[in-house]
Amino acid sequence: MHNLIIIKIGGAAITQLTAGFFQQLKAWHQQGKQVLIVHGGGPMITQLTAQLHLPVNNVHGLRVTDAQTLALTKMVLLGDAQPALLTQLSQHDLPVIGLNAADNQLLTGEYLNQRQLGYVGHVTAINQAWLQTHLAHQIGVLAPLALTTTGQWLNVNADMVATTLAQQLHAEKLVLLTDVPGIMHHGTVMTTLSPQQAQQLTQQAVITAGMQPKVQAAIQAIQAGVHQAVITNAIDQPGTAIIQEVAI
Repeated sequence: MHNLIIIKIGGAAITQLTAGFFQQLKAWHQQGKQVLIVHGGGPMITQLTAQLHLPVNNVHGLRVTDAQTLALTKMVLLGDAQPALLTQLSQHDLPVIGLNAADNQLLTGEYLNQRQLGYVGHVTAINQAWLQTHLAHQIGVLAPLALTTTGQWLNVNADMVATTLAQQLHAEKLVLLTDVPGIMHHGTVMTTLSPQQAQQLTQQAVITAGMQPKVQAAIQAIQAGVHQAVITNAIDQPGTAIIQEVAI
C-alpha cells in the first residue's frame, strides 16, 4: 500500500483539529491517497477512571489495564472518541468509516507482559486485504485495540499501532501528531532528526519522556522502510522529519 498515509491522533487532539487538517485530508483523498487515522483517547480514559476512583498506573508510558480499565477503555474509544472524530470528518464532507479490531479480525494481538501490564498488547497480524478494500474510497478511523486469537480484547498504545501498521503495510508516510510543532531545540523546530541525534538529545534531556515514545516509533518506521515519518502538531505543516542519518 505504497500510497497509504497513516496519521496518529491523540485523544486530546480530537477536539482541537484545525481547518488545515480537514483541507489536507481532502487534498490527499483527491490525489488518490489512502488515509488511515489511528486515534487515542488517553485523557478521556484517565478522567473517567478518576471519576470512578479506579487506580491509574503507567509502566514505561503504557497504561496498566485491569478488567475494569479495559472495559472503560473500550467504552471511551469505541463509544466516545471514535464517534466524535467520525462526526467531525463527516461534517467536512469527507467519506469515512469507523474501524476496530473485531472487523473481520482486522487487528490480532498478543499480550506484552500480562503479569506486569494486564490486558495490554501489541499487534501481531493485520487483515491487509480487507483493510485495503475499505480504504480504497474511504478514510479509515481506527481504535487502538487488538484481539487475541481466543477473542480477548487488548489495549494497545496508539503510537505502537500506527507504527506497526505503517511498517507492515509499507506506508508512504507516518504522521505522529503531538501538541508541539516538532522536536524543539534552542527554541526552534528541527526540520530533520536522525537516530544518532535522537540519542544525544535524549541523553541531554532535550527530548523528554513524553516525546521519547513518538521519536522511537518514528525511527522504527523509517528503519522498517516507511518512506517518511514526521512528528508535528499539524498534518499541513512539515514538523520534524525522521531520517536515517545526518546529511552532510
